[in-house]
Amino acid sequence: MQDMQTALSQQIKSISPKYFYDETGSALFDRICELPEYYPTRTELFILKTQADDIAQFMGEHADIIEFGAGSLQKIRLLLSAAHRPTRFMPMDISGVHLHAASSELQSVFPSLDIHPLVADYTNEWLLPESLPGAGRRVAFFPGSTIGNFSPNQARIFFENCAHNLPGGALLLGVDLIKSPDVLHAAYNDAQGVTAAFNLNLLTRANRELGCDFDLSQFAHSAFYNAPMQRIEMHLLSLKQQTVHLNGVAYAFNQGETLHTEYSHKFTMVGIQQAAKAAGLQSAAYWTDPQQYFGLIWLNIPHKQEK
Repeated sequence: MQDMQTALSQQIKSISPKYFYDETGSALFDRICELPEYYPTRTELFILKTQADDIAQFMGEHADIIEFGAGSLQKIRLLLSAAHRPTRFMPMDISGVHLHAASSELQSVFPSLDIHPLVADYTNEWLLPESLPGAGRRVAFFPGSTIGNFSPNQARIFFENCAHNLPGGALLLGVDLIKSPDVLHAAYNDAQGVTAAFNLNLLTRANRELGCDFDLSQFAHSAFYNAPMQRIEMHLLSLKQQTVHLNGVAYAFNQGETLHTEYSHKFTMVGIQQAAKAAGLQSAAYWTDPQQYFGLIWLNIPHKQEK
């Protein structure tokens, strides 16, 4: 509730995109990933399908694998199939119901694998269970270019958390690369309106869980590419002057005012490598598709230095 109170109190209203992902929001995002306009998922899957064996060589034997923002656990199947006798898989996600359902389904595909779901917010500080006896290096998988939802400062903190929690390990990071604004605009404004429903579901969740009284018919999905800032911006735009109530307090929206719900930064490969290097992560390899729409980058994490 406090985060929504803060969001509505600000001159420029903004809420974290992590609140998209209740059970309904997670299901809607799965639908987004299947849309013809939404290239990131199928492009990243293409890279994983064609490069999984090469990536597995970097992972080594008996890897202890973590996935941040695990969602439906479709992409990790390609890595687990190629991996050399992984010791354990720990998917981490904020939506517990969706995570446990997806983990149960994955367990049926890999019955001998130790799957240990973690319901946690990886955007804040996080801790991992102790390594298992005989485990190889810890490899974190962060697909989908979810790193693009972070501000540059949040991305730095995330990289620093990886450096702190995964010494001697590695991070396999998915990044959405800079491309034509037309391609980007279509990806976030699909013809079926699934992305709009996903965005508006945040207000439905606020009404249900926080007792707000957002009138969804008076808010519209708005997404556009801000080229100078190299990011998609997603907003909920107020169609009229109106008032929303939360915990007995009234919050005014002017006509045309927005509640900002998401940034999706786009990257150059050089730029993301430099950002990771600033936090101590070392780029070792990267893979991309023929159109260079998307990239996967392997980042080694040094062992902690003795003081």
